[in-house]
Amino acid sequence: MSKIALVDDDRNILTSVSMTLEAEGFEVETYNDGQAALDAFNKKLPDMAVLDIKMPRMDGMDLLQRLRQKTQMPVIFLTSKDDEIDEVLGLRMGADDYVKKPFSQRLLVERIRALLRRQEAISSDAAGGSSPETKVMERGNLRMDPLRHAVSWKGKDVSLTVTEFLLLQALAQRPGFVKSRDQLMDVAYDDQVYVDDRTIDSHIKRLRKKMRSADSDFAAIETLYGIGYRYNEE
Repeated sequence: MSKIALVDDDRNILTSVSMTLEAEGFEVETYNDGQAALDAFNKKLPDMAVLDIKMPRMDGMDLLQRLRQKTQMPVIFLTSKDDEIDEVLGLRMGADDYVKKPFSQRLLVERIRALLRRQEAISSDAAGGSSPETKVMERGNLRMDPLRHAVSWKGKDVSLTVTEFLLLQALAQRPGFVKSRDQLMDVAYDDQVYVDDRTIDSHIKRLRKKMRSADSDFAAIETLYGIGYRYNEE
């Protein structure tokens, strides 16, 4: 049973969403501010966190920043309808996805399930090592180990979220070939979950930033405007 942390200062959301998730078989812990959640996370981490952005004491952005110092567990942001800047900033800081309020609880459940499935696929040793999705992949200076969720560039470790890892893996599997945004959406999201182009672009920007933290000259991911992205082996 996966444990989901739901962090929101709206008690109606905490009550209704937690009831839905529990009915779907999840164990749910609720917190009405970021500081209360962080105190609990410092003792034991959940399998995933769903965070509101605007909260008292500690908002979702601050909480995410602190979480990313210690864990790459999946995080979904709950954002207000018009908070596009917050959405993009949240993705750049390391959130895996976002859902706009007011939202369909069924949609939220599907996104949670999709991210948990990907987390399990990356971390499970039972998957075996013979398929492209699970065996260690080396492309020039890049080394990716899906079973350990480990990435290195020129021997330097790079910490990626689940979504960032899957996008890089999809691009690097076939150097020189273009992946459209639609193709990358299929890799990073469940077929029934809709995201727009800007979400993929935000993930790619953050992925590049992380790779450049290991090598300021990193330029292996090329943008083909209006088409998609391509990995060029260095």
